[in-house]
Amino acid sequence: MKIGVLALQGDFEAHSQRLAELGAEPVEMRYASQLRKVQGLILPGGESSTNIILLEREGLWDELLEFAREKPILGTCAGAILLASHVSNPPQPSLAAMDMSVERNAYGRQVDSSIRTIEPEPEFAERTASGSLEAVFIRAPIIRSIGPQAKPLLRDGEEPILVEQGLHLAATFHPELTADTRLHKLFLDKVRST
Repeated sequence: MKIGVLALQGDFEAHSQRLAELGAEPVEMRYASQLRKVQGLILPGGESSTNIILLEREGLWDELLEFAREKPILGTCAGAILLASHVSNPPQPSLAAMDMSVERNAYGRQVDSSIRTIEPEPEFAERTASGSLEAVFIRAPIIRSIGPQAKPLLRDGEEPILVEQGLHLAATFHPELTADTRLHKLFLDKVRST
């Protein structure tokens, strides 16, 4: 199974490594033509406004809008911002593939980055494996609200940090920066079932 990893910026190599560990074939995506060759796509962290500039410059924006209507996407940190229907702090364009409102850099600056231990919601544990999960937050967004079609699979206190809606998953943290592959496995299961 071929899974694209947007490779314009961010730690796309770590996502590729996690996918390979799980038996998928990662394809580091830089061109629109590559989207037609993959079954799913990961939008990694980085800087979301820079991502938008690069996506438009490389002619990927319209192709991504079409891809999001048909195939699964996992967005992490900046990738989650790109999937949201509403972005604040400051407002910016998005793919609007998920009914959620996201505030950029809401946890603070780089110095405010943290690693937290998260207890999964029952559905996440049932679909992956039980046990706590380590979540790495780096200049992370906060999901301020979600629509009725979206459901949280992980929370940090009251705040959703992993949301699922239809084909897509959005995480405000960096699952690629730990040895825990459960989130990537969940995404691959979603791709297989699509």
